[in-house]
Amino acid sequence: MNMPASLPALLFGALLALAPPGQAQPRSYTLDRDHSWVHFEVLHFGTSTIRGRIGPIEGSVTLDPAAGTGEVGLTIPTATVDTGLAVFNSRLRQDDLLASTAHPVAYFVARRFSFEGPRVRALRGEFTWRGVSQPLELRAQRYTCREAVHEGARVEVCGGDFEGEVSRSEYGATFGLPLVGDRVRLLVQVEGRRPLP
Repeated sequence: MNMPASLPALLFGALLALAPPGQAQPRSYTLDRDHSWVHFEVLHFGTSTIRGRIGPIEGSVTLDPAAGTGEVGLTIPTATVDTGLAVFNSRLRQDDLLASTAHPVAYFVARRFSFEGPRVRALRGEFTWRGVSQPLELRAQRYTCREAVHEGARVEVCGGDFEGEVSRSEYGATFGLPLVGDRVRLLVQVEGRRPLP
C-alpha cells in the first residue's frame, strides 16, 4: 500500500497533541527527529524479551484543544530497525518479518482522541504495515509542554511517551510463531516544536 509522499507533513504530532489548556486556535507542531522513535518489545522463547527501536520517525500534528479535535499520523522507516546486533537487524528486515524492501515505511494515522480535561490521553486510528491496516490505540504514559529557545527563536516543545500493542500475525509477519511472541509492545517516544511569537 503506497502512501503519498506528502503524508509525513500531516503526520505524527497528535502524539504532541497535549497542548496547554486555554488555547482556542488550532496549533501545529513539527516532530523533532532527534527525539522521536518507536521502541518495540517481543517475548523470545517465553524467556527473555527482544528489544529494539526504529526511526527516527517523522510527522507533524494539528490540534484544536478547545474543540477536542485534531489529526495525527506518523511515518516509521522499517529498514532503520536497530536491536544492537547487525546480523539480527538484517534478519528482521527480511520478507517474513518487517519486509523492509517491499514495505519500507509503516504508517499510523489517527483522528479520534480521548481527553482528561484539556489533555489527550489516548489516540485511536489505523496502523498500516506490510500493506495491511488494523486499528491501533496509543495511550499516553506521560506528556508535558514547555517553552524553550531553539536556534535563537522561542518555541513551544511538547513531548511524551505513548504505549500500544499489535499482533504481528494480523499483518502477515508469522515467522517464529509461537516460539517468538505474536504480541509486539510499542513504546512511542515523541517531541515536537512550534514557533512562538
